[in-house]
Amino acid sequence: MTDIDLSSEAFNDHSFITRRYAYEGENVSPPLTWSGAPDDAAELLLMCEDPDAPSGTFAHWIVVGIDPHSDGVGAGQVPAGGTELVNGFGDQGWDGPHPPPGDKAHRYFFRLYALSEPCVLPDAPSADQVHRIIEKRQLASGTLVGLYQR
Repeated sequence: MTDIDLSSEAFNDHSFITRRYAYEGENVSPPLTWSGAPDDAAELLLMCEDPDAPSGTFAHWIVVGIDPHSDGVGAGQVPAGGTELVNGFGDQGWDGPHPPPGDKAHRYFFRLYALSEPCVLPDAPSADQVHRIIEKRQLASGTLVGLYQR
């Protein structure tokens, strides 16, 4: 499997995400850029998940159907062609970092997958469901990790 280069002008890999993008801040999705998706990808899928959540891996953002020829998304926007699904908070779209006060910094994994065929997910999938369903469809992926603490 090949790698997709995934980055953000808002934070570097394994650095802190600012309050603007957090649930208690402006709750705006961060800008992301990517390159290296295979030409034969049918679609891209974007997910942000917190594996450090007390209840298990928590989905903050799941976007399916992204144009495989796109190269990023602006802050607070939906990627080209994308459809936002219901996140772990029960809201459609992005809801930012919101770890329990006093917890050590949580890790927020932004993952972009190039898929060989369109992906059909439930309206409110868990992060684990997403991983299971796309496992055999992945052509390439990229990961960017942000940190947040309250």
